[in-house]
Amino acid sequence: MKRANPMRQRLAALGLLGIPLLTFPLVGLPGGEWGGVPMAYIYLFGIWSALVLLAAWVAERKAK
Repeated sequence: MKRANPMRQRLAALGLLGIPLLTFPLVGLPGGEWGGVPMAYIYLFGIWSALVLLAAWVAERKAK
């Protein structure tokens, strides 16, 4: 049986981490506004951008 690629495993784990972070119970937690922007929007954009940056870092990282 062929062993799975470690990069692919890391990206899958990152996707599985992102699912609960972007569901309603956690998105609904931040309240209030910051600079007129609802905190829920800031939370969503922050988590989304962090996931994209982490995925890019994992994909560009050289295998050791």
